Amino acid sequence: MTTLIVLAVIAAWLYQHRTKTPTPGAGASAEARARQLRTPTVRIAEALNIPTQRGREAGRYAVAAESEQRTADRIDPLRAEGWTILHDRALPTGRANIDHLAISPSGVVIVPDTKRWSARYPLRTVGGRLLHGDRDVTDRLRGLRHETSTVSRVLGVQAIPLVVMDGARIEGGELHVDGIRIVPAERAQAVLRSIGATRTSHDAAALTELATTNFPPYTRTHR
Repeated sequence: MTTLIVLAVIAAWLYQHRTKTPTPGAGASAEARARQLRTPTVRIAEALNIPTQRGREAGRYAVAAESEQRTADRIDPLRAEGWTILHDRALPTGRANIDHLAISPSGVVIVPDTKRWSARYPLRTVGGRLLHGDRDVTDRLRGLRHETSTVSRVLGVQAIPLVVMDGARIEGGELHVDGIRIVPAERAQAVLRSIGATRTSHDAAALTELATTNFPPYTRTHR
């Protein structure tokens, strides 16, 4: 029986990796990374209920992909209101990606970043630091700062960072940490609509063209 399981797992892995290529969209790069980590050896271990470091890492990427897809489902309806919504985009240099990029009809640029943190612990601020339970997680916002700075530089406007928290409860409903707003995932659409209502002199169509040109789908540029 064990031999049959092993052969079935190997066959499934080979079929998946020979026929399935990354499809651009929300969570695509995280999903691709999860598949990459689930090598035949890892899949055999999982079939036999043997935990592995790669298997755990693959699981985290798979969860991240699902969370990004949920955020996309929440904010994509804004397209019907004239918004440009892009998902899983590559930065011009390096290997970092942007989870989501939103441009309102008035030209407000927002960089929502989906984070999936355990619901076992609340999210709060103490002395200007961000805590998840008792763990200081302030430094986990560095990536979003870098991404927002890059978007601002490339598009020539001040982009606004936004953390979309999928999982952890936020004390007080939302938080602000060093210029970064953190809101529950279920409020993502309403918050974007509120921020995007600001009037600007920016040309939304021109910004959209710049964004789609300079931030291509991540899975097309990093395979």
